Amino acid sequence: MTARIPTLDITRYDTDRDAFVAELGAAYRQWGFAGISNHGISQELIDNAYAAFRKFYALPEETKKKYHLAGQGGARGYTPFGIETAKDSKHFDLKEFFHIGREIADDSKYRDVMPPNVWPEEVPEFKQYGLALYNALDALGARVLAALALHIGLPEDFFVDKVDVGNSILRPIHYPPITTEDIPNVRAGAHGDINFITLLVGASTAGLEVRSHDGEWVPFTSQGDTIVVNIGDMLQRLTNHVYPSTIHRVVNPAGDAARQPRYSVPFFLHPNPDFLIKTLPGCISAENPDRYPQAITAHGFLEERLREIKLK
Repeated sequence: MTARIPTLDITRYDTDRDAFVAELGAAYRQWGFAGISNHGISQELIDNAYAAFRKFYALPEETKKKYHLAGQGGARGYTPFGIETAKDSKHFDLKEFFHIGREIADDSKYRDVMPPNVWPEEVPEFKQYGLALYNALDALGARVLAALALHIGLPEDFFVDKVDVGNSILRPIHYPPITTEDIPNVRAGAHGDINFITLLVGASTAGLEVRSHDGEWVPFTSQGDTIVVNIGDMLQRLTNHVYPSTIHRVVNPAGDAARQPRYSVPFFLHPNPDFLIKTLPGCISAENPDRYPQAITAHGFLEERLREIKLK
């Protein structure tokens, strides 16, 4: 792993809180990215989830397409290869993916914007391990947000009631083997994430690159049990760029490595759909005036961005 993007042990949040919060906040202010180790999510759960996801992607195309829900913008279920396109990119990403959302009651006030999940009947364990990993990452994300809140002078529990019914997404991704030379497409074009924070399980295969303030692309390949966590555009907007949403990409490997598939599972932690993204007063100053005088709901922001990346 590059030495320049820090990895921090999250157990220090309980044993060495002030120093941990200071170091984590500094990492995000500089990079918008950090590694989180000793997170407590079992390797057995991660391995079982990955096995279920791989099993799904090995199904025939026509079988997978049964779980593609037309008109939903990829909100739930399967999105086939060749659709998602990074904002401002001319070429689609070299990936297919599946979206698992929060399980909510049908009478929830958010049901109209948070549709039910669909589950592949051909892989019965997909639901069990997909939901378990979803819930584990949701809980870990809440701990990271608590530390970020403290770093900018907010109460530790500031985000709790803003993300408790968040429209968060677990996205198992399959990047198929690349068999064509000299294509303009990459596995994931340069982009910023839409949400509050993203937690990436399985960045252990090379390919993820983060763009530094100087415009240099810095590889970030995790080691051991590290989960990569980065800031998304909604949190950047809420904090008036105190926490930057850093552009990143997944590049195509060279040589024989390109002929191998790549799998990764990001968890996009979103606020509740009706949360109003309005610049935090504590993040406004003479040196950093309010960049976003117009507030927008989380759902309104999400819809805007889904159109930009061609999912809607």
